[in-house]
Amino acid sequence: MEITTNLSQDPVSDERLAEILAEPGFGTFFTDHMFAVEWTPADGWHHARIEPYGPLSLDPATSVLHYAQEIFEGMKAYRHPDDSIWTFRPEANAARMARSSRRLALPVLPIEDFVESVRALVEVDRRWVPQATEGSEKSLYLRPFMFASEPFLGVRAAQHVTYMVIASPAGAYFKGGVKPVRIWLTEDYTRAGRGGMGAAKTGGNYASSLVAQDQATAHGCDQVVFLDASEGRYVEELGGMNLYFVHADGHIVTPEAGTILEGITRASIIELAGKLGYRTEERRISIDEWRDGVASGEITEIFACGTAAVITPVGELVWEGGSLASPPTGEVGTTIRKQLVDVQFGRAEDTFGWMHRLV
Repeated sequence: MEITTNLSQDPVSDERLAEILAEPGFGTFFTDHMFAVEWTPADGWHHARIEPYGPLSLDPATSVLHYAQEIFEGMKAYRHPDDSIWTFRPEANAARMARSSRRLALPVLPIEDFVESVRALVEVDRRWVPQATEGSEKSLYLRPFMFASEPFLGVRAAQHVTYMVIASPAGAYFKGGVKPVRIWLTEDYTRAGRGGMGAAKTGGNYASSLVAQDQATAHGCDQVVFLDASEGRYVEELGGMNLYFVHADGHIVTPEAGTILEGITRASIIELAGKLGYRTEERRISIDEWRDGVASGEITEIFACGTAAVITPVGELVWEGGSLASPPTGEVGTTIRKQLVDVQFGRAEDTFGWMHRLV
């Protein structure tokens, strides 16, 4: 992929950038540039470019605005102690985007082009990657996304598609250290059913979760957990995170894939847990098994994972008319989280070959 570069004539000043990186928050500030490339059936992927970050001009009939033909990814760039910049398993994100593309009838961007698009943007905007000190976990959040950009109101797959990458500096997900979260059990809404889009990373899945998330917030909870659409019995995932249950004998259970998003962090935890000596099962787990397991002491620890938070303990399950406190924060999730974060930030040896140098 040949990429042209048009540098911004008005980049953020060094002084202002220092202020931003001191307290970046999440998804609030954006780098000076963005990457874009177009696709049509006749020309394939073409006109790859890095250009100044700015608004898009879209026709009111642009297909994505009407039929939600859109997918995205989430990943991070980390500055290591030697000032090099790395990302975590970008080929896995590229492969998942390819799967999402097929499910949403979008063209597949080759894995090598996905990785190069991320590398090219980070190289141009390398000064936006925060310096991470021990415990700060600051990084540059990367958001590759693809959408139907054809102005057309017919119900069919778009014949013009745009893929882009934007980037935003991000602080630690938890200020002052990792904190247990309260989970709301929704019995009114489901996230995805058999044959649906549950395994695709598409905006529609997140849009459908927002009303349930509002329920959770109204009940003083941080996240919402969904049950399966067929029987309303089996735990699937949170609004944006995967779940793990640690049992008394040390083995770990996580809901099986199919109607849930195959998280990159989720897959990495399974591999890392195995190396640390923990046996991991991917299977269905019912909400009754969750409740009974905690009450009996069979389930000794519960944690959730995702790109933003990495791993966070689950402190309490809340539902209409009841609640159940989870066991105290346990050593399994804490141990795995430290190992994973240390690899990402270059503080531990990457024995899996997960890290990919960008700059």
